[in-house]
Amino acid sequence: MKADFHMHTNFSKDSQSSPEEMIQESIRRGLKTICITDHHDINFTEPGFEIDFERYIPTLQMLQEKYRDKIEVLIGMEFGLQPEFGGFAKELANKYPFDFIIGSLHVVDGEDPYYGKCFLNKADEEGYRRAFELMLDCMRNVTDYDSLGHIDYVVRYGKYQDKEYSYVKYADYLDEILRHLIQNGKALELNTAGWKYGLPFAHPHQDVLKRYKELGGEMITIGSDGHKPEHVAYDFHKVKDYLEACGFKYYTEFRQRRPYFCALS
Repeated sequence: MKADFHMHTNFSKDSQSSPEEMIQESIRRGLKTICITDHHDINFTEPGFEIDFERYIPTLQMLQEKYRDKIEVLIGMEFGLQPEFGGFAKELANKYPFDFIIGSLHVVDGEDPYYGKCFLNKADEEGYRRAFELMLDCMRNVTDYDSLGHIDYVVRYGKYQDKEYSYVKYADYLDEILRHLIQNGKALELNTAGWKYGLPFAHPHQDVLKRYKELGGEMITIGSDGHKPEHVAYDFHKVKDYLEACGFKYYTEFRQRRPYFCALS
């Protein structure tokens, strides 16, 4: 796998690594293409998760040119899905020259599951169901993204994590989410950070990927969700077998918001 389509830099509050450091590590790891996708989460649970686009875009354009003979650097963002921000997403997508936009749910009833508060007074099942319910609501109201990021992100932070999670248990919501992606020409992300956080699967679980394929889904984007150089292309050596076991022969890259199918390698 020679392309990583999800990584963060110090344009995101939760990364201390410069874009150049991430690019240089990607070159060292033999990648041919990367897309930098820093966080843009409006009205997040804490301040500082919005991109300064007037610095971000020129910086990445300069680095594109500087490293053009060594690696293809694409410009993206990870937009935090909230149902009331469809207009903001459209405005940004039209204003800036993005190659790729990830849409990700990071806020559940005003809290990021990362901080654990979502599960203080509720069982994992209730928290997971609420996250999937909100995700579907967001997808119906926000249309300007290309791939749905880490669909089962919430499972990382439940009290019992994967022990309370399976495709079958949440099929009512997951099927609606997957059908919505397919019907609206959106991709589904394979995010290898699930392995990094100690889960026995990447995001999503293989059963979710198999169901996506059964329903007619074809577009899979692949990203490490790396926030530091050592996490670039995290566990990418597992990706080919993981996807092939679910029936996929190709993955998808985006340029200028257009999908391109590439053979798994």
